[in-house]
Amino acid sequence: MRKGRVLLLLLAIAVFVGYLVYGSLQTVRAECELCVAFRGQEVCRTGSGANEGEARRAAQRAACAVMATGMDESIACQNVLPSPVRCRS
Repeated sequence: MRKGRVLLLLLAIAVFVGYLVYGSLQTVRAECELCVAFRGQEVCRTGSGANEGEARRAAQRAACAVMATGMDESIACQNVLPSPVRCRS
C-alpha cells in the first residue's frame, strides 16, 4: 500500500510539472528586442509575451530596470520611445 501511494504522488508531481511547462510554452507567442536611451545611457534588452505589445513592454521594463532608480525615473524611462525595435512571432 505504501509503495502505491509513493508512485501515485510521483505521478501527480510529474503531471503538475508537465502542466506548468506546457502552459509556460503556450503563452510565449512573440519576442521583441529593443534599445532605450535614457539619462545619457542606452540599454538593449529582449522580452517575450503572448503578443507583440506585451513583448515590447517586457523588453522596455528590463532595459529601464538597469538605468532608472526610483519609481519616478522608472515611469519616465518606460515612456521613452525605444529604437530600434525588432519583433518576431
